[in-house]
Amino acid sequence: MGFLSVIRRWALREEMPIREIARRTGLSRNTIKKYLREGAVEPKFKTPKRPSNLDPYADRLSAWSCHGYVPVSFEQCLL
Repeated sequence: MGFLSVIRRWALREEMPIREIARRTGLSRNTIKKYLREGAVEPKFKTPKRPSNLDPYADRLSAWSCHGYVPVSFEQCLL
């Protein structure tokens, strides 16, 4: 559950005073009032699809995992 929804629940459902919400969250009373007044929604960030650093070695790693091979050192992995 997001931070803003917790503030809204305390204020609206539990009828907690703004001063108590401010004390529990560490935010100022004006900030709490602003959040309740705006009705803002928490931002959801989209992460771009990025290739993994291990993608070039995926075939080798899957072959090792199928055979139960565990390399002893990093240099041995590159051989």
